[in-house]
Amino acid sequence: MKALLIMAKMAIGFVWLILLLNFFMPFPGKAAIALYILTAFLFMMHGLQSAIFIGAFGDKIEMTTWEKWSILIFGVFALLDIRRKHMM
Repeated sequence: MKALLIMAKMAIGFVWLILLLNFFMPFPGKAAIALYILTAFLFMMHGLQSAIFIGAFGDKIEMTTWEKWSILIFGVFALLDIRRKHMM
């Protein structure tokens, strides 16, 4: 399970790399616009996940600053990793 989480985090990290690369070297045509929209959507969804999780469990478990930021970066895969670490 841990190896799958690491591979999933690597995949999400690659997605973030492509999305952020688009800001500095925009892809040609309409691809850049689509990637801007996907970046905003991914950031909002992971931000919402982070806010909900920290709001629900922030006082029940001790999370490091990196764990809080990792929810914003990796989304549900970070939540699975935090669950594995704190709740099992």
